Amino acid sequence: MSVGRPVPTGLAVALFAGALVPAALTVASPAFGWLALAVDVAVLLLCAVDFARAPRAEHVEARREVEPILSSGVDNAVRWVLHARTDGTVRGELRDEPPLDVESHGHRQPFTLEAGASPTLLTYRVRPPSRGDARFGDVHLRLLGPLGLCSRQVRLPASRDVKVYPDLSALSREALTLARASEAVSARTQRRKAMEGREFESLREYRPGDDFRHIDWKSSARHGHTLVRTWQPERHQPVLLLLDCGRHMAGRVQGRRKLDHAVDAALRLARVSLDAGDVVGVVAFASDVRAFLPPRKGAEHLRLITESLYRAEAGLEESDYGRAFDFAFARQTRRALVVLFTDLVDPDASATLLTRTLALRPRHLPVVASLLDEDLEAAATDVPGDATAAYARQVAVRMEAEYRRTATTLRDAGALVVRAPARAFGAAALNAYLDVKARGRL
Repeated sequence: MSVGRPVPTGLAVALFAGALVPAALTVASPAFGWLALAVDVAVLLLCAVDFARAPRAEHVEARREVEPILSSGVDNAVRWVLHARTDGTVRGELRDEPPLDVESHGHRQPFTLEAGASPTLLTYRVRPPSRGDARFGDVHLRLLGPLGLCSRQVRLPASRDVKVYPDLSALSREALTLARASEAVSARTQRRKAMEGREFESLREYRPGDDFRHIDWKSSARHGHTLVRTWQPERHQPVLLLLDCGRHMAGRVQGRRKLDHAVDAALRLARVSLDAGDVVGVVAFASDVRAFLPPRKGAEHLRLITESLYRAEAGLEESDYGRAFDFAFARQTRRALVVLFTDLVDPDASATLLTRTLALRPRHLPVVASLLDEDLEAAATDVPGDATAAYARQVAVRMEAEYRRTATTLRDAGALVVRAPARAFGAAALNAYLDVKARGRL
């Protein structure tokens, strides 16, 4: 290993600074100059001795503990385990190299290691801003000499690659909350509506408000009181998620790319759909198909979906909806809920999207989900203060009008349209799915 490089401590710097006082008095007497020189030489010698006696890299065992998969947008713990490999006490400072563009707190910390003692644990936090691959670098240690004048700075190899996924734990918690809320609403409305879903679930006693058509007369006669059939949403139905990775999804909303919000929403929807017993497929596309997973079910399939989407990036290219739809539906014969995450503010792209989406009806049930850009909405309604703002307002009004025209055409043809701001985008897409299941529209 390298012997490291010397780094003077604050005490050594203070001693060197103290030598400036007699140096300043050299004008009064040359003897002060010799005194300043003697002090500097003495401090240099003591620093050299301190550096020579400072612990070396082999005297410290350092091991980083970090999960191979981090979650974006939240704090992730990184832990260093330090152990002394020498008989004496080792004091120093650790500085880790977290991935670039990752917010970190506490990656530089002091430590004291006692010979024969339990390992010392240092913990800090990192918060990746987005999905993708990340890399931790080596670790730097400043090992303090016994005199406290000089440290030995060494670099220990510790580079490691990690993956950054969306925060699946948060997505799961939010999805579970929404699903439970939806179930509560479904239970309340079941007394008033004809049915919720189309798959027989069980028999229960008749309640005021139940539909007479759901009374099971044979079972009622057999048990001596009135029983009605209850229904649940069908299971094993195909849900196909199409993720637009073209240039329209490269814009930023609330500090993140539109595609990042779309990936979060798609994973949330995939999680709930799989938990409900449905089969989920994914197509990520731009000018061509970038990723494809055929509809499957189970927890392992959710891991594969996450693995296929965590690297998805929005390219500066036009999205080819026709190629993506042809690719997806050449392999999908059963009726499916098709959720397309895209943007509807470009008139030319919307025209192509309209043609291909409407062609899915009535064979499939399409849902078009797009982000509401609150800045664009505000620009379309604000009173302009100057000519530039007036032009911007005119453009924003035209884009909003184009969106409404496209959305109206889609709805009139039987497609579902979801539009919500970034903070509620995933919940809006999930609620559309839950409503489709509750109403038995598949």
